[in-house]
Amino acid sequence: MAGSTHSVSNQVPPLVGYDVFTADRALTAGVERHLDPRLLDEVLGELSALGRASGSAQVQEWGAQANENPPRLRTHDRYGERIDEVEFHPSWHRLLGKGVSAGLTAAWNRPGGHVRRAAAFLVWTQVEAGNGCPLSMTHAAVPALRTDPELAAEWEPRLTSMVYDRELRPAHLKAGALFGMGMTEKQGGSDVRANTTSARPLAEDGTYELTGHKWFCSAPMSDGFLVLAQAPGGLTCFLVPRVLRDGTRNVFLVQRLKDKLGNRSNASGEVEFDGTWARRVGEEGRGVRTIIDMVAATRLDCVLGSAGLMRQAVAQAVHHCGHREAFGGKLVDKPLMRNVLADLALESEAATTLALRLAAAYDDGGEQERALLRIAVPAAKYWVTKRCPPVAVEAAECLGGNGYVEESGMPRLVRESPLNSVWEGAGNVQALDVLRALQREPGALDAYLREVGQARGADHRLDGAIKNLLTELADLEGVEGRARRLAERLALVLQGSLLVRFAPPQVADAFCAARLGSDGGAAFGTLPHTLDLAAVVERARPVS
Repeated sequence: MAGSTHSVSNQVPPLVGYDVFTADRALTAGVERHLDPRLLDEVLGELSALGRASGSAQVQEWGAQANENPPRLRTHDRYGERIDEVEFHPSWHRLLGKGVSAGLTAAWNRPGGHVRRAAAFLVWTQVEAGNGCPLSMTHAAVPALRTDPELAAEWEPRLTSMVYDRELRPAHLKAGALFGMGMTEKQGGSDVRANTTSARPLAEDGTYELTGHKWFCSAPMSDGFLVLAQAPGGLTCFLVPRVLRDGTRNVFLVQRLKDKLGNRSNASGEVEFDGTWARRVGEEGRGVRTIIDMVAATRLDCVLGSAGLMRQAVAQAVHHCGHREAFGGKLVDKPLMRNVLADLALESEAATTLALRLAAAYDDGGEQERALLRIAVPAAKYWVTKRCPPVAVEAAECLGGNGYVEESGMPRLVRESPLNSVWEGAGNVQALDVLRALQREPGALDAYLREVGQARGADHRLDGAIKNLLTELADLEGVEGRARRLAERLALVLQGSLLVRFAPPQVADAFCAARLGSDGGAAFGTLPHTLDLAAVVERARPVS
């Protein structure tokens, strides 16, 4: 029975039934900028189809169901036999299947593959971020496997397949396969050289028996895993298949699943190896070098994932304020709320623009672009993922009390927001990696300076920021204590350069004022009131 004391009014309709891709002007502009014009019609159609699916009520419900029904571990079957299987809600499989069929593991062999995949990953993350983990691991495993042409020939067609096959059976019988990764151990964390898992060579060349553990194993339901272990020649990379060629289960003991803050739809496990069969990838003692390209690819996905979460948070906030009325008008038209929304929109557009530029560098593949990635990926990973939590929290606040309620979807974004900063090396790891690139690879800094230099003379605040950065870079002695500051400045200057060159003047002006000049405050909503903030907010409005 309806309540008799009040009528429901001034409530905001759900943001549903829209095209997540075409409603994102910064993302569509980036795709059009970086793709070969001959591919545009095909790719824009492909991304718009995914965008419509992502904005549909059905797919959004899948995301909610997958998070409300987290995976469960079954260590044994009814007869007491060890099976170590992870059970997921049907909505998880629907999401993962859609992600695979949309090409989120197929970048390496498609024209413009990294830009089109990056855009798709950014869109799909906005529905449900958890299934992005196996999609990312599978995508990123390809460059590591390519260090062994024989392994790459066997596995790459399965990993880049657009067919999702969820059954655990020998990989050679499957139309598509997924990969996970295990590097972290209890005693080491990011210090993988402290790993103690041992690898004993077997009679067959290139095969080993592993004994040890992994404290974090990403996507433990996958068909194969890249892991690090100590072989006689030192730390080495190995491929561990979940099911052996003869159909028997490899020894892969999932001891428990992690109970995580966010990312609850996805399984992360603690895994034990006890006589586990493995195949060496690359040379003995070269494990870090072998797996580093996988790490770099997943770090870019951290940037993309955070950009996607920020975009969805901002879209929800602008949508809400565009419908909600208070104090005699729409919230979006109130000067102070407009300032908050514009500030959030700047952060989102800067993250998206930077992420697409890095994806385009992967597609180019030239020496200059590879050098740029060496410094820009860890800097971007450091900064963009750090900005995601405050954006999500502030966007939720734009909804008031409604943003604190699970039904709004905002709490899930808030819980998810810190993950990408931790995954694949937390903030200090990224900042120190930036230092290594600066100190050991002078070509990386040259490539970076050429990139940001393309915008010199276009904005005095950007010019000043570049000058200040060069001053900081002039002395790298004893720099470790200020490595975070340096990574932050590198990322901000690169974002500013890209926005000055490619974004609308109102966006570039506001970004340079608040992020590179002296006109921004410590909290969101402190932009100079003289800027054209209405244009910035309108650009972020999620209307197809």
